[in-house]
Amino acid sequence: MMKQKGIFVMQLQFLGTGAGIPSKLRNVTSILLDLLQETNQMWMFDCGEATQHQILSTSIRPRKIAKIFITHLHGDHIYGLPGFLSSRSFQGGDTPVQIFGPEGLKDFIQTSLKVGETKLNYPLEFIDTREGVIYEDSHFIVEAKLLQHGVDSYGYIVQQKDLPGSLLPEKLRAEGIQPGPIFQQIKENDEVILDNGKKIISSHFKGPKKKGKKVAILGDTKMDYSVISKLMGANVLVHEATFSEENQDLASAYYHSTTRDAATIAKEANVKKLILTHISSRYQPDDAENLLAEAKDIFQNCYIANDFDVFSIE
Repeated sequence: MMKQKGIFVMQLQFLGTGAGIPSKLRNVTSILLDLLQETNQMWMFDCGEATQHQILSTSIRPRKIAKIFITHLHGDHIYGLPGFLSSRSFQGGDTPVQIFGPEGLKDFIQTSLKVGETKLNYPLEFIDTREGVIYEDSHFIVEAKLLQHGVDSYGYIVQQKDLPGSLLPEKLRAEGIQPGPIFQQIKENDEVILDNGKKIISSHFKGPKKKGKKVAILGDTKMDYSVISKLMGANVLVHEATFSEENQDLASAYYHSTTRDAATIAKEANVKKLILTHISSRYQPDDAENLLAEAKDIFQNCYIANDFDVFSIE
């Protein structure tokens, strides 16, 4: 685990890392992608039962959660949604929330809120998830990939667009431009007009563009080679690892993955870091070392997420 609290970098924070039902040590699935530096938002992936309780043990501000991506409609991934949305409203959240997920999610949320006579202080926008690009803004592209599970289950691939290159101060000084507010203007704008009327093309004074980060968060799935092409080179892959290698038969029967399955996908896709989650409650804390060893036998840069772990995306 790599904690970077207090440093403004893109991060993943795990609110729940268990499979099926909550246990004393692992709540059911929910993950937050911290994009506060990039967009002043946080994005949530799945919202299992008691997610709002988990948030109480963090510094997360629910009003900053602007987008929710649901991988599939099994209860351990959605039962926390009505409560979270209601609490967000009570806690001062008044900005819109976009909710992406398989068909049927809108009915579940609207029915839950209606039966509970819950009125939100903000609008909800529902987008049915389909394969392909489902969202794009000036910073990110989000693509969905259908996986292999008992119900429609999706993986979400978040690709940050390339970032501007670093400013080249020596080159600016050579043009007679001294450090000051003008440097920031050149950094943030394509063109800048100096006080003497000279036009500065910003790209001439910047280094090469920096490759944007790529994060893949998969829903429940059995081992699925078809997803590899979408994951290639990801900075981080979050993959379920419900079962150990010795329970391969159970994994296949219930359309889940083992630790070795997840590691094999990570290796084939040449990702930089693999984070395993959705761990069955049959495994106790003492089993974690063996589960991790199974995965590391195939893919070395691998971690098992625990509730409240924070991983930087480098």
